[in-house]
Amino acid sequence: MHSQAATGLSPTTAGSRSVSSRWTNPVVDPASPELTISGDGDMVILDQTTKSVIWSTRANTTTNDTIAVLMNDGNFVLRSSSNASMVFWQSFDHPTDSLFAGAKIGWNKVTRLNRRLVSRKNSIDQAAGLYSLEFDINGIGHLLWNSTVPYWSSGEWNGQFFGSAPEMFGASIPNFTFVNNDREVYLTYTLKNDKVFVHAAIDVNGRGLAGVWLDSRQSWLHNYRMPLHYCDVFATCGPFAICTDNNDPFCDCMTGFAIRSPKDWELEDRTGGCTRNTPLNCGSTKNKAGLTDKFYSVQSIILPHNPVNVQTAASKQECSQVCLSNCSCTAYSYGKSGCSVWYDELYNVRQQSDAPADGDGEDLYIRLAAKEVQSVEKNKTGTIVGASIGAGTAAICLMILVLMFRKRKGGWFARRVENGQGGIGVTAFRYIDLQRATKNFSEKLGGGSFGSVFKGCVGDSALPIAVKRLDGARQGEKQFRAEVNSIGIIQHINLVKLIGFCCEGDKKLLVYEYMPNRSLDVHLFKASDKVLDWTVRYQIAIGVARGLAYLHDSCRDCIIHCDIKPENILLDASLVPKIADFGMAKVLGREFSHAMTTMRGTVGYLAPEWISGTIVTSKVDVYSYGMVLFEIVSGRRNSSQEYFRDGDHSPYFPIQVARKLLNGEIGNLVDAKLLHGDVNLEEVERVCKVACWCIQDSEFDRPTMSEVVKFLEGIVELKMPPLPRLLNAITGGSHSTSLLSSDLP
Repeated sequence: MHSQAATGLSPTTAGSRSVSSRWTNPVVDPASPELTISGDGDMVILDQTTKSVIWSTRANTTTNDTIAVLMNDGNFVLRSSSNASMVFWQSFDHPTDSLFAGAKIGWNKVTRLNRRLVSRKNSIDQAAGLYSLEFDINGIGHLLWNSTVPYWSSGEWNGQFFGSAPEMFGASIPNFTFVNNDREVYLTYTLKNDKVFVHAAIDVNGRGLAGVWLDSRQSWLHNYRMPLHYCDVFATCGPFAICTDNNDPFCDCMTGFAIRSPKDWELEDRTGGCTRNTPLNCGSTKNKAGLTDKFYSVQSIILPHNPVNVQTAASKQECSQVCLSNCSCTAYSYGKSGCSVWYDELYNVRQQSDAPADGDGEDLYIRLAAKEVQSVEKNKTGTIVGASIGAGTAAICLMILVLMFRKRKGGWFARRVENGQGGIGVTAFRYIDLQRATKNFSEKLGGGSFGSVFKGCVGDSALPIAVKRLDGARQGEKQFRAEVNSIGIIQHINLVKLIGFCCEGDKKLLVYEYMPNRSLDVHLFKASDKVLDWTVRYQIAIGVARGLAYLHDSCRDCIIHCDIKPENILLDASLVPKIADFGMAKVLGREFSHAMTTMRGTVGYLAPEWISGTIVTSKVDVYSYGMVLFEIVSGRRNSSQEYFRDGDHSPYFPIQVARKLLNGEIGNLVDAKLLHGDVNLEEVERVCKVACWCIQDSEFDRPTMSEVVKFLEGIVELKMPPLPRLLNAITGGSHSTSLLSSDLP
């Protein structure tokens, strides 16, 4: 572009958002701006009407013979027309909210240029938001609020990935490079496949993300987000708001406050937070009605940012008086650490919905006008009277459940159900409310041996839910206990979330988050015009492995799922897999490595030790997972009749895979529905190897799920697996089991 005008280009498009030049008013009128080269060789945006400069690169050009060029990698550069290496300005030095392949994020230690990502203001406004992703001079990455408050750090680089982000290394992930020397410290990446579109960015809610474009679905598959929960982002709800992870929406105003700008909240910009309904009475001892300000308590929360400790206040009463005596004081808390007060706006308040019931949670006393407190208490009294009868059953049920949790021996649970803070973490629903939410259980999603699952909606926001109604007194009771005792106490992106339960008499129901894309078996085995492409299948395999690794290794107790199969792997709106149905789960204390238990699970996915009646460990899940991997590759049931024609068991798919790994015929085993799409045969081979290792006869020969994750991500290379002797014998095979190596890497 030689001094050629261009219209409709925003400063963000030109890469203008940087530390020194942050746009708060992007150009939105396509008729007014003009992108051009000025007389001194600088690139500027002019207002066509006034001819005034709206924006410029501020480049130190040494010649007026410059051109602006958009490179093939997306870098927009201002350079000399005669010397391509003489670059005066480039958009890669001023990234917006996304990081392109080949671009850098980090510091130039010589020029002090800080390349960082900055969030958008909201989902449509390109102006700079409050969140940024950047590196410090020592090479540690941080997510920051308002450039001052870090709420996530990457950890140190170990040569392959950052300590807090192991997901950034793997076969399906771009090649990341980290450099830290005397001149620069930065992170960059290159694509392994030029046909794959990668999205690495910071979103409007302040979370880092990475994903790939699925052309078949015309949408992004974001397989990495950090932090995992919205409420882990600092001040994500703005001032005078409370963040609750389990709620949708997750932000809500404090009592006595209302959303400052509902329009902004709809666009995912909640930084404005909430504003008071009634001004404080501060300024005089009493208002005209003779009322002073009062405090309204919010229980079991994580206290706001920037408390001020008042050592002179020796009681709760004295602490409240300290706050009332200062017109800028907006809240106080009095607990084990003494008196703390807060001035002006309250940020980063988080509800502990799973806080313990023993009173150890923190309480915050929010300052409100006396008139506002009276109004709140009046409404609260009416609500309590109206709801007390209806809530009685649910309260009794919750008390029974808590007693069951605490009963160590001879009762329902072997150990107390807690999360990291000691709380139950689920909500007690009334049966009539769930009956209404599901329209009298009219929309059935599926069913099994223990009951049926129905779609419903709850709350004013019409949050979609899946309600499992358990049938059969004895079996339903067992599954009810198992599910609440396992999934009710943990959270992971690859585990379905248990929202609540209902137990009224013989009515036992479990309430889960709704998964719009249903279960994996629907996509693999049933006729559908939407075929899961290989990229999605591979990410599903990794996601399920991560979920199982978390259950086995990262919970306080080891949780064995005991029924891994495609029907129990649900897919959310973004096709992220979530392990579900914990009705057969077995919880082991860390002091135990194995358990004797009755056989459970589904034929076709059962490990040999189930059948032999010996002790079981978490390796039974590994075996079932291996069987699922075969079905992800083939798109057919392992037990499909086409594999067993005329009594011939030799075509049994897992055996086919084990035998064909040697001769390189893996491509012939891939789902026929994928033949017209892009299939990464290297990944297919890796999945097949992992699957064969997972179904080894002896549990000691199988990898752990943590190792499986590393294998699938390409962190550790796999040797050729041996042919499982038991399956080979069952299917009548005569191939020698010594053809393949028998050693794990």
